[in-house]
Amino acid sequence: MATATVVFLVIGAVGVAVLALALLGGELMSFLHFGDGPVSLEVVAGFLGAFGFAGAIAAELLGVGTSGAIAAASAIGLVAAVPTAWFALRLSRAARTMHTDATPRRQDLVGSIGVIVTSVPAGTGYGEVRIMLGGQPIKLYARSDHAIASGAHVFVVEAPSDTSVVVEETLRVDETPHPGKV
Repeated sequence: MATATVVFLVIGAVGVAVLALALLGGELMSFLHFGDGPVSLEVVAGFLGAFGFAGAIAAELLGVGTSGAIAAASAIGLVAAVPTAWFALRLSRAARTMHTDATPRRQDLVGSIGVIVTSVPAGTGYGEVRIMLGGQPIKLYARSDHAIASGAHVFVVEAPSDTSVVVEETLRVDETPHPGKV
């Protein structure tokens, strides 16, 4: 393997290492960030990786032995590196500006339908209820004025804390009301 090929491979490996640092510990290398400009760790990593590996491939295919062949391999590396860096810039900007849903709050629990997991005693005792919030199952402490058995379907009427709710049993068409309810 020619020395020029090894140099190109080392440059490509440095690009991969910079990419790993950018993805795993970007805050550790924040001194290389220059705001929202085109120079970021991801862009540098993409440029170095594509330049190094494309240059190494070209160097081997061209059989580098002269400075002209090394210059040609470098030019081929640049031709591969510029679009790769631009693509890395576009992807990193898209990832940073991606729209995400709002974080669920306690008020979002009110109005949810759930299933009692651990029976709820009447009054001040707590049972457990499983509800769906944002498509994810959540298990919370549940309180009710009336005792509710496990497996009953309930409606959340209040959320006094982030981990507990006040529930009321819901009725299916084939059920009769709870004793004491009208």
